[in-house]
Amino acid sequence: MAELSLIDDIRAASRLMVRELGFMDTTVAASDYPPSAVHAILEIGIRGPMTSGELGDFLRLEKSSVSRMVRKLIECGELRETPDELDARSKLLSLTAKGRRTLEALHAFGRQQVRGALAALTPAEQRTVREGMMLYAQALRASRMAEAQSAA
Repeated sequence: MAELSLIDDIRAASRLMVRELGFMDTTVAASDYPPSAVHAILEIGIRGPMTSGELGDFLRLEKSSVSRMVRKLIECGELRETPDELDARSKLLSLTAKGRRTLEALHAFGRQQVRGALAALTPAEQRTVREGMMLYAQALRASRMAEAQSAA
């Protein structure tokens, strides 16, 4: 079992990262969108077309929240819905031309933000940050999945 001071230090660092990355703001990444919409654009852009259900599962959002967010992104011209050729009952979400421009702007903003932070670190420290963050994110996911399985 990890010691309490280690746990509290990691929690404090996580809260600081959330604030420094701008996730406490109404909109993030120099966009006009809330964090969930920014993540939706990023994930659809990276992973390709997906259904609202798949997006909700991936982002860990409730169906009603995903529905409202998708509707807003369609109205804003960022996303489009097209019938799924494999399942006529489903619609696939994909980025429009505007959505692809927004995706590029989000990538540019995020990369600059990370580049600025990494500039203060040595190459060895940069690798440590990458490895530590990847390990921690994977551990968080594994812990959540284990809890879900034990609850089932």
